Amino acid sequence: MAAVKPLVILPTFNEAENIVEVLDRLRDAVPEADVLVVDDASPDGTAGIAERWGAEHGGGLSVLRRAGKQGLGSAYRAGFAEGLAQGYDALVEMDSDLSHDPAALPSLLSAVDAGADLAIGSRYVPGGSIPAWPKHREYLSRGGNRYAALLLGLQVRDATAGFRCYAAPMLSRIDLDQITADGYGFQIEMAYAVARRGGRIVEVPISFTDRVRGTSKMSGRIVVEALVLVTWWAVRDRLLRRGRHDETSPAG
Repeated sequence: MAAVKPLVILPTFNEAENIVEVLDRLRDAVPEADVLVVDDASPDGTAGIAERWGAEHGGGLSVLRRAGKQGLGSAYRAGFAEGLAQGYDALVEMDSDLSHDPAALPSLLSAVDAGADLAIGSRYVPGGSIPAWPKHREYLSRGGNRYAALLLGLQVRDATAGFRCYAAPMLSRIDLDQITADGYGFQIEMAYAVARRGGRIVEVPISFTDRVRGTSKMSGRIVVEALVLVTWWAVRDRLLRRGRHDETSPAG
């Protein structure tokens, strides 16, 4: 069992069908973890269901109610800020739609406890899998990850993965107000921020399952946005490096 004090951040929007099962499985997998549900004014009452679950199960759960749908990246930034302010050692990102198996959480927490700055639940390392995905979707995802790794110099096979755990000391070094992407782009931007600070990134194999109940929030627009942002970050940082080199090169 990991010795770190963990906070699991669950962004929610209309997850009334899933939230109780997610919380039950979380409590079984990591009884020592606290949970922060960041709810974007779900019309289906997700926030109230989560609060009742917390009251019935002896606490360890809080709900951050936000006024309207503000996006995944914004939800995680708010959750990170809350967790850092409260002194948690490890902050976990996890979907609320049962696509991420809480049973993998001890492995992620143990990796951070052993010295990782970021532990990613990876589909694309040996032992990882996406059993229900059609091949064209897997190829698109793998291609996007390889593109990001190549342009940004990331030694990560699954930079778009949303099941991950950050060590608080590393997370506190990142200016979250400067992390502006959403969806896949947010995950890549955060991994890139850790790598640029010399952080140790570990990938832990997981089996990823698409949601069974409810509607996916991911759209083609978010995928395109991520690829455009990756290209921009690569160009920006190469220009910055070139500018610094020019400033320090001897004249003539």
